[in-house]
Amino acid sequence: MAIDWGLAGLFLGASLAAGLTGWMFKPGDWYEGLVKPDWRPKNWMFPVAWTGIYILSSLAAARVAVLPGNSHAMGFWALQIALNTLWTPTFFGARRMGLAVGVMAALCFAVLGMLWTFWTLDGWAFVLILPYAGWLSLAAPLNWRVWRDNRGA
Repeated sequence: MAIDWGLAGLFLGASLAAGLTGWMFKPGDWYEGLVKPDWRPKNWMFPVAWTGIYILSSLAAARVAVLPGNSHAMGFWALQIALNTLWTPTFFGARRMGLAVGVMAALCFAVLGMLWTFWTLDGWAFVLILPYAGWLSLAAPLNWRVWRDNRGA
């Protein structure tokens, strides 16, 4: 199946808009002052990982968007990008780490739903989403741990 590059560009545009929240709400001194586990990725890894995730998920969505019976898959894609957009201003902007844990949990649910529905429609789209699920398997526990260890911050 050929990818509709115009459609991929639209999904990438939505992803880049979500990614801009990282530019608008930078971690800064507040985040650097928080207690963080030794196993957390280095700061430079976050934008690198998210850039790859956004590109791959945009390509996956473009593959699925043209298929019949894609309504749930596209619904999960829309939900995950909305929650993805919400997480950064919640955590870094409002500094509401506990609320960000809830947003992250919902994001994990949305990505699992996206994985399942993409799998039923297109195996390659499913494979393209696996790095996202892998990254969240690290990001979600990190979010929870930072919240747990810094409840008064």
